[in-house]
Amino acid sequence: MTARSLLLAVALLAAAPVTALAQASGDTIAVPVLRASVTVESDVVRIGDVIDNAGTSAQIAIYRAPDLGTTGSLPTAQVIATLQAHQVIGVDTRDIKAVSVTRLARTLEGKEIESQVAHALEHRNGLGDAANLSLTFDRDVQDVRLEAWNNGAVQPVSARYEPRSGRFDVSFEISNDTNSSRTKLRFTGNVVETVETAVLTRNVERNEVLKASDVATERRPKAEIGGGEPAARNHAVGMQMRKQLRAGQALKAADLAKPDLVQRDENVTLIYESTGLYLTMRGKALEGGTEGDTVSVLNLQSKRNVYGVVIGRGQVAISIATPRLPAATDTSSTIGATETAAPVSVAATSNAQTSPKTE
Repeated sequence: MTARSLLLAVALLAAAPVTALAQASGDTIAVPVLRASVTVESDVVRIGDVIDNAGTSAQIAIYRAPDLGTTGSLPTAQVIATLQAHQVIGVDTRDIKAVSVTRLARTLEGKEIESQVAHALEHRNGLGDAANLSLTFDRDVQDVRLEAWNNGAVQPVSARYEPRSGRFDVSFEISNDTNSSRTKLRFTGNVVETVETAVLTRNVERNEVLKASDVATERRPKAEIGGGEPAARNHAVGMQMRKQLRAGQALKAADLAKPDLVQRDENVTLIYESTGLYLTMRGKALEGGTEGDTVSVLNLQSKRNVYGVVIGRGQVAISIATPRLPAATDTSSTIGATETAAPVSVAATSNAQTSPKTE
């Protein structure tokens, strides 16, 4: 018997009424039932995926699966025709119009990939924390879909960074629970370490005091700040510029100083204060200074130069030396003083007595 004749015989046998077969064998035959929704992990769809009770035909591949992580639709009539071509007949369609086929996948989002690369480069060859690394990939990083069996952790196996050029080359491997070889991923590009710093929104002159509208917060390359410490916006507002800078320039802590509360050649109030004494006088500042600075001031009343500490806007405190109390004398000195004073007291009494009385 030829193979073609054998297949025809099998088809005729399958076409026989189910009840007749059941009566002949004495067993109940499970009817193949179509599934409305199917999920597959491989790149093919098999008969056992689309119907229940497929029997020995379950492993026969009949369709190519959709792309990873996507869903396709198969009209029921097309599925039944394909099944019949493989001698699977008598399928209960349950009035299903189409079969939905979804191919399972593991998806690595682009943001997750960037984070994994940044952590692989963290603290490598002088780089800082991963959160401060700005990455530019040679190819746009989009979501990566992998076969569903890639269920292991994403492990970096190689990470190279060249400080001079800023180039990086990072490779990962993903393990699985099967005996399949590990999936490998590789990413290349440039990395720049950034810092959060205050940035000027307008041109400013030396000695200007910054307002809230003059400063914004941005992330800038660390190299742009140089070796200095970046200035925080909340620290910059209200501070005085040490030098002239243009709009868009990043601020360093060294660019800022406490604002001068006393300006050179301006009139100030001189405050003399000590125990039980508080005096104010007019003066003229001979130099500028901020709170806590010692400055030279001209006392407009005495026309003398004095030094004082800036304590407020236009206020300079002049310290007054507290006079020292005389040291206590010993007993012999006290007795001597009493003896010396006695004749004076007597003389005074004698004179009082010889004075004529007034009537």
